[in-house]
Amino acid sequence: MRTPASIISKITLSLMLAGSLAACNQTKTDDKAAAPAATSSTANNLKATDIVFVNSDTLLNKYDYFKDMADRLEKKGKAAQAELQSKGQAFQREVAEYQKGAATMAADQRQATEQRLARKQQELQAYQQNAGAQVQQEQAGEQAKLYEKVADFLKVYAKEKGYKMVMTYQKGNSGILYGDASLDITQDVVKKLNEAYAKDKK
Repeated sequence: MRTPASIISKITLSLMLAGSLAACNQTKTDDKAAAPAATSSTANNLKATDIVFVNSDTLLNKYDYFKDMADRLEKKGKAAQAELQSKGQAFQREVAEYQKGAATMAADQRQATEQRLARKQQELQAYQQNAGAQVQQEQAGEQAKLYEKVADFLKVYAKEKGYKMVMTYQKGNSGILYGDASLDITQDVVKKLNEAYAKDKK
């Protein structure tokens, strides 16, 4: 019986903040249509300080909620990987024992054993796929919570500060070609997000 070169595949976790973190001075409108684009006259009336930006790389590096989220996902990923390795090693031991004694087995016994091992291999591969899908689903759910948490905070924050728009900057993947440092509100946002998260944890 032939076994695949590698039964266990490593489950990797990629964590990033999906989409842009945009907030306007309006109430939450999850179930409503997006607001129409600003007219040219509205755009001309905007002051420089009406539009600010947050560095998402810095935000993720310093936001305690994200750090805790990453730790949770990493632990779950490692646990899933360890479980897969354990099951894979047990299967490989069964295969090795079969191969060791196959020569002395009767033909019908050898055939039955091979069929049983083939079923186990299929079950293990199915388990591996399901485990990977579950980790990805949990990751997507956590990312959605993170986005909503930051976006909801910025809606309130922008209204309090009088900002019309909060944009996001990410090195190598950003719609902002240039932004004056005075428009970067990342440090204050991170500070207040961490303060709010610390209160929630109590």
